Amino acid sequence: MDLHVRPYDSAVTQSDDVVVTVIDHPNNNNDEVGAVSSRSARFHDLNRLIQSPPTLDNKVTGKWQNLLLAYKTLGVVFGGLVTSPLYVYPSMQLKSPTEENYLGIFSIIFWTLSLIGVVKYASIAVRADDQGEAWVEVLSAVVLIVLFLLQKYGTSRVSFLFSPIMGAWTLTTPLVGIYSIIKHYPGIYKAISPHYIFSFFWRNGKEGWLLLSGTILCITGSEAMFADLGHFNKSSIQIAFLFTIYPSLVLTYAGQTAYLIRNPYDHQDGFYKFIPSPVYWPMFVIATLAAIVASQSLISATFSIIKQSVALDYFPRVKIVHTSTRQEGEVYSPEVNYILMVICVAVILIFGDGQDIGNAFGVVVTMVMLITTIMLTLVMIIIWRTPPVLVALYFVIFFVMEGVYVSSVFTKIPEGGWIPFAISVVLAFIMFGWFYGRQRKIEYELTHKIDVDSLKALLSDPGIQRVPGLCFFYTKIQDGLTPVLGHYMKNMKSLHNVTVFTTLRYLLVPKVPAHERIIVNKLGLKGVYGCVIQYGYADSLSLEGDDFVLQVTNSLQNHVRDSSDCAQSTTSLDEEIDDIKEAKLAGVVHVRGKTRFHIGKSCSWFDRTMLAFYEVLHSNCRCSLPAMGIPLPHCIEVGMHYEV
Repeated sequence: MDLHVRPYDSAVTQSDDVVVTVIDHPNNNNDEVGAVSSRSARFHDLNRLIQSPPTLDNKVTGKWQNLLLAYKTLGVVFGGLVTSPLYVYPSMQLKSPTEENYLGIFSIIFWTLSLIGVVKYASIAVRADDQGEAWVEVLSAVVLIVLFLLQKYGTSRVSFLFSPIMGAWTLTTPLVGIYSIIKHYPGIYKAISPHYIFSFFWRNGKEGWLLLSGTILCITGSEAMFADLGHFNKSSIQIAFLFTIYPSLVLTYAGQTAYLIRNPYDHQDGFYKFIPSPVYWPMFVIATLAAIVASQSLISATFSIIKQSVALDYFPRVKIVHTSTRQEGEVYSPEVNYILMVICVAVILIFGDGQDIGNAFGVVVTMVMLITTIMLTLVMIIIWRTPPVLVALYFVIFFVMEGVYVSSVFTKIPEGGWIPFAISVVLAFIMFGWFYGRQRKIEYELTHKIDVDSLKALLSDPGIQRVPGLCFFYTKIQDGLTPVLGHYMKNMKSLHNVTVFTTLRYLLVPKVPAHERIIVNKLGLKGVYGCVIQYGYADSLSLEGDDFVLQVTNSLQNHVRDSSDCAQSTTSLDEEIDDIKEAKLAGVVHVRGKTRFHIGKSCSWFDRTMLAFYEVLHSNCRCSLPAMGIPLPHCIEVGMHYEV
């Protein structure tokens, strides 16, 4: 890691403009490594991300690169959405499959795809860039395992592997649809008129409302357009959806509906039966492969969401691997990947008939869409400053539309719809427990932080000795030093002759320029310095070996020379530089804190429960210093109890 120095400026590390760019590195699992931002800073950071997300849209990208990315989105972003014709009609329990009802259903599907897919997600949301028998179930589980094992190779490689499959599906199904329209019902597109929707509900009443729990599945996977922004960019997703996915789905559903109008009782197998006999088996193979890889969009989206949750300190720190040196959002998490694999396989083996899984999927889709509508409304008001009339128009249209869908899907909760609620309750408890514990620790550290005056008072104690050597003392406090320092000095009765209080700062850029890697300053005390190491997601952060120590000590010496004033004599300047050299020769040690809560008897039962749960989560996080390559013999952990 090539580290250089530039003069330290207190405004650089303490101003809101810089603090908001700081996010704890996902691999830093101890409490004393990494920069801590305040709650307000986190909000400003989220605000900045929404207004200007760290995607390739912030750079000058050529049209060919966007087209290439658009092609790659087929294998990652749109897998779930484009394969929805496989299960929409089979999920419906039509009691009266008449021509009028099929026209009404197709009209609902068309306008759902147009309004939610085109208008809401492809045009608005992406701008906010933050049945079978048992052997089939086992085969699906095995295939899923293989799919998850491929994730470690990164989104780019996976998308190149899957995109040809999804591309073949996207191009062939509308061709079959066009053939079916011509053969069975050429006038199918009259159903585009909303008149057929109103007449459908007028005739069917409650039954028509209940059927919405099936038609909503036509838009499943559209949320990945927003969740997978980190893996691609806005332009590529819009190009792929508007020019391939949307027309493909409309033609496919039109062809299915045209076939079902002439064969009204085939809706339980409405996809495979509308395929012409000469191309049945090739289409069967393509459909099977497409269904296998359709879950890729949700896997990639899960990695993105977990990564952002970890960055904002709302989820326990897990290992985040950046699989691209150019795209910050292209990530992979081994722990999340394998946990997700176990959950998916378990769900398939337990609820293998497909009906319960479809109901669960419907509940998830509608809830996510409704929540997205509400959050986008807030973004329009607070961040985009959209005119109130347009905000009201957007909110009323989509909230009413999706609210009706939610009310219908909720009738399926006893029939499998409870599955996502059970999983979400567990995840919410984990996230709340982690966030609550982190906030309590931050509050304690800010209340008990050590400032320069306190450090000076500690060093003035005759019982405190300055011992030979160079110490890197890791801290995460922006305006002060970690309370662990006071605990360490009071018990060890010592401080190294040269102590560098080190903070790691993770920036949302690929690589930090060489001249900005290290920021150092003098803290006004003999042999005591501050150091901020800045790095991006494509930087290799390794603190192992003499090379790192040499670069830091050289940077400190250069800073001492550059910051000297006329009042400082040449002799004292040389002595300070010699002290740094001698300390390095005497030995190097890395000190970090390992803190735990000490729960007092006066704590409420709520505090006892949540903090105990936080400790369980925290004790299972990865250790940070080995991840940074620091030799274990040079590491010292200082334990401290935070009393609450």
